[in-house]
Amino acid sequence: MAKELGVGIIGCGNISTTYFKLSPLFNGLKVLSCADINMDAARLRAEEYQVKAQTIDELLANDELDVIVNLTIPDAHFPVSKRILEAGKHVYSEKPLVLSLEQGEELRRIAKEKGLAVGCAPDTFLGGAHQLARKFVDDGGIGRITSGACYVMSPGMEMWHPNPDFFFLPGGGPILDLGPYYIANLINLIGPVKRVGAMTSMASQTRTITSQPRSGEVIPVKTPTTIQALLEFVSGATVTLTASWDVWSHRHANMELYGTEGSLYVPDPNFFGGTVEASGRNKDIKVLDEWAHPFGISNQDSPNGPRANYRTAGLADMAASLIDGRDARCSLDRTLHGVDVMTSILKSGAENRFVDLTTTCTQPAALGIEEAQALLK
Repeated sequence: MAKELGVGIIGCGNISTTYFKLSPLFNGLKVLSCADINMDAARLRAEEYQVKAQTIDELLANDELDVIVNLTIPDAHFPVSKRILEAGKHVYSEKPLVLSLEQGEELRRIAKEKGLAVGCAPDTFLGGAHQLARKFVDDGGIGRITSGACYVMSPGMEMWHPNPDFFFLPGGGPILDLGPYYIANLINLIGPVKRVGAMTSMASQTRTITSQPRSGEVIPVKTPTTIQALLEFVSGATVTLTASWDVWSHRHANMELYGTEGSLYVPDPNFFGGTVEASGRNKDIKVLDEWAHPFGISNQDSPNGPRANYRTAGLADMAASLIDGRDARCSLDRTLHGVDVMTSILKSGAENRFVDLTTTCTQPAALGIEEAQALLK
């Protein structure tokens, strides 16, 4: 296979700028064209990043493209990814891959039939901080992980997003929007999940947008906005996960894992970098020594200070896996297991019972310093 894959992008909204800006950092990728149901949006991105603007049909028929990145809204992920596979192209999708396990299994069937690959964000677990945490766990730093707690909570999306409607409809909500980051990192650190139980609720039947340009508009809420879940892993570990858009402030850490020999404090899985801390049996919490992982180096300014942002790393790793003939870290099996976890959490909350997972996966291979450097130009 060629050492560089031609990449097309479907969906030219806010997230597309991240892929356009960061893909040039990586080997094996060359973005050539983009498409959107709104051709004005496609033309704007094409002019901005010097690629070709095409209709969706034209992009799917483009022989220069090997893999197409699906950046449409979550409800469109399945039909668009299905069309991409049927057109004979590999797919890399933004999260969540699909909104039901049945949709994911259909993508798996088509991909297998056509000999194509499917990958999916999030790839933040490939970040320097999370791979340092992975190395510490693999080296026995806290012994065997027995339990843990994760929290991702805020007042919601209507304060900053210009069109937040879909976040509060079926297919949205904090567990499907933010849960993928946490669940992918838990799979990275612990492995697959065996069963889940959850309680779900919503604080209000409506939300009032306070962002521009629709400030003051009232939108309906039709999906749970607070989810408190318990995950039992195949390894025997049990981890609580609280995801909510009904919390104004809190003092919970993003992710803590507890082992037979100590505890591990993992930074926000929504980002690539951050400080990793750990303690042993002496309860003395210390910052782990920094290491020279390229995906932990700050490369972007943010309101909270410098930040490491290497989104597109998962796509680059998928391209490398196709070229080298190995397993991709953001693979279909892992992302589909994540979908199974999330949809089972929502099912558990709706049906008031524990739900056994019907899928499984392996942990992704660790991404060490040399492996990460090999993905970069």
